Amino acid sequence: MTRFTAPIAEQIWDMKYRFKEADGTPIDQSVEDTWRRIARDLASVEEDPAAWEGRFFAALEDFRYLPAGRITSGAGTARQVTLFNCFVMGTIPDSMGGIFDMLKEAALTMQQGGGIGYDFSTIRPKGAAVAGVAADASGPLSFMDVWDAMCRTIMSAGSRRGAMMATMRCDHPDIEAFITAKSDSARLRMFNLSVLVTDAFLDAVKADDPWELVFGGKVYHTVPARDLWNRIMRATYDYAEPGVIFIDRINAANNLNYCETIAATNPCGEQPLPPYGACLLGSVNLARLVENPFEDGAAIDETRLAELVSTAVRMMDNVVDTSLFPLPEQMAEAQAKRRIGLGVTGLADALLMTGLRYGSDEAVARTESWMKAIARAAYLASVELAREKGPFPLFEAEGYLASGNMRQMDEDVREAVRKHGIRNALLTSIAPTGTISLFAGNVSSGIEPVFAYAYTRKVLQKDGSRTEEEVVDYAVQMWREKFGDAELPDYFVNAQTLPPADHVRMQAAAQKWVDSSISKTINCPEDISFEAFKDVYMQAWDLGCKGCTTYRPNDVTGSVLSVSEETDTAPGENPGQDGAVIAGGDVIYMSEPLDRPQSLEGHTYKLKWPDSEHAIYLTINDIVIGGRRRPFEVFINSKNMEHFAWTVALTRMISAVFRRGGDVSFVVEELKAVFDPRGGAWMEGKYIPSILAAIGGVIERHMIAIGFIEGEGLGLKSDPKAQVVNLDGPRGKACPNCGQYDMRMLEGCMTCGSCGHSKCG
Repeated sequence: MTRFTAPIAEQIWDMKYRFKEADGTPIDQSVEDTWRRIARDLASVEEDPAAWEGRFFAALEDFRYLPAGRITSGAGTARQVTLFNCFVMGTIPDSMGGIFDMLKEAALTMQQGGGIGYDFSTIRPKGAAVAGVAADASGPLSFMDVWDAMCRTIMSAGSRRGAMMATMRCDHPDIEAFITAKSDSARLRMFNLSVLVTDAFLDAVKADDPWELVFGGKVYHTVPARDLWNRIMRATYDYAEPGVIFIDRINAANNLNYCETIAATNPCGEQPLPPYGACLLGSVNLARLVENPFEDGAAIDETRLAELVSTAVRMMDNVVDTSLFPLPEQMAEAQAKRRIGLGVTGLADALLMTGLRYGSDEAVARTESWMKAIARAAYLASVELAREKGPFPLFEAEGYLASGNMRQMDEDVREAVRKHGIRNALLTSIAPTGTISLFAGNVSSGIEPVFAYAYTRKVLQKDGSRTEEEVVDYAVQMWREKFGDAELPDYFVNAQTLPPADHVRMQAAAQKWVDSSISKTINCPEDISFEAFKDVYMQAWDLGCKGCTTYRPNDVTGSVLSVSEETDTAPGENPGQDGAVIAGGDVIYMSEPLDRPQSLEGHTYKLKWPDSEHAIYLTINDIVIGGRRRPFEVFINSKNMEHFAWTVALTRMISAVFRRGGDVSFVVEELKAVFDPRGGAWMEGKYIPSILAAIGGVIERHMIAIGFIEGEGLGLKSDPKAQVVNLDGPRGKACPNCGQYDMRMLEGCMTCGSCGHSKCG
């Protein structure tokens, strides 16, 4: 039986990927059962399922090939969820009816667990005339607010909120409002934002030319291109958004540029997709493929790599036929082009195991070599699938071979495609792998450098005691097994110590052989000058990247956590003299819910909703942990029998969340975001959008009264102004899933290093 190399890996498997009954009873008894479930399901569409099940299982074994989380958790479970991670939705019509049709499609997609991307450039700008109604348009940002509210009310696949990407062209008249939208920390919290930057715009920036903002053929404004670019850069410098997508380069390189136009990406940016396009993801774990690590001649056997890639491509192609889709348009798009996104994880660890410093000339060359080998093997595998099962329906040899990606392929690959066609229109992408990297033994994530080589993670037990476990990077584990406590060589560098230029060079080296795009964060020091910061983006453009995402610590986004290999403290924790965690230390993941004491103190609140005949009474009881008071359970009661079922359900759900610990202030946020389509009510001079929002307000006031949060609208997981102050310096945000202060920007997404929770899903 496979031995997990780290306790956190087994915990990730149990929490996220292990198949269980509705009551929590495990069905997968071991990780081998999980692999067998996936292999059997993906082999079910083959003519000889038994033979392919064995080969698929062998690819999954020892974490060598890692399907994306949707596949790992959903394949073979018969659950009504999609195995595709993310979608770009249909083009938004510039009409009220069309806009809300798109909103409905977004809700249905997120309900099945898919993240979504939208281009809002198609909606007329604010103030534009609306024919026939004698009114002015409210503009795309007003409708983005509607999408944001929708997203906050839907728990994606029953477990987490969905993620969304919004794009806008650099020549849209509302682009300046789009650029600054996230300066308000309470606005568009469910969106990642990116500007679609064109070649013409960058040429205008470099030439300091004027730039026209246009919609529907009408010029609304003319601005200096360099001023607009500086506004984009200033917003990103100050609060990490918007990102930048080089949209013309994406369309020029697209294998399918003869039959589609791309204007949006999935939430983390690694999959630029056409309307209704879907992204299907998986990663080859390079860290598991290095032979003779840390020895002379340590290397990846490219024959074994090619065999693994070939099997992974076949598995991913089969997902197209086994997965459910939220919308028929998404199914039609996926089956017409059969695009997949095979990527890598563990790259930084693999480089370390072969003695290379991330970002060095040698590491850049090795990365390009490995990525070319993967691309070549993937294309040849897809050609073989085309010979066996037929090419993707929209394949046209002349248009396909003329694309930017195919022109650089070796001639034998091009000839094979010309002769036999190809099964999958696009094959490679590098996606965020935070959770599956932890699952695989804490290998480095995607193509990112190692964030921290080791730290101590504290886990709160149900009796109130804390246990500690060391979380160690996979390459460091391998080093320790060979050399014991010998000091790590100087080529062991981390994300915070690398200059931004090294990040960009590594991204560009990988991008050369990646069909789609790459989700990566370029970490910048807090004291980087604005001019140097802008140069990072121009370097990304000049070196051939398809987009650029940076992270610079600041007051809005929080600090990047740095972790010393010698620390005995988890990232962000502040130990007191006796080792106890202070300054908000109760916000920690608990492995089991706390037992209920015999008696608890609390308060009962009366809530009178105008449309309800009887009042609702809320009792909130508290528990004291580490000298701090926190909510422990809620009871909601009313004489109105129409309220009975949902008040009981809400009582049980909120109490269960409270007893797990962590930063449970998100409960308030979720309840206050619920709006009733029948209308809300005015209470104490405020408009409350629903009875559930009113209950959220009561819980919030209680949390303020006991000192659990700082004030109304503060203390929530997404509000940087209310983070607990670390007495030894700045700390990042608490993870909304496990409560640990281990949130970090990885691969374009805020990701928890302790539990793998990611904003991008």
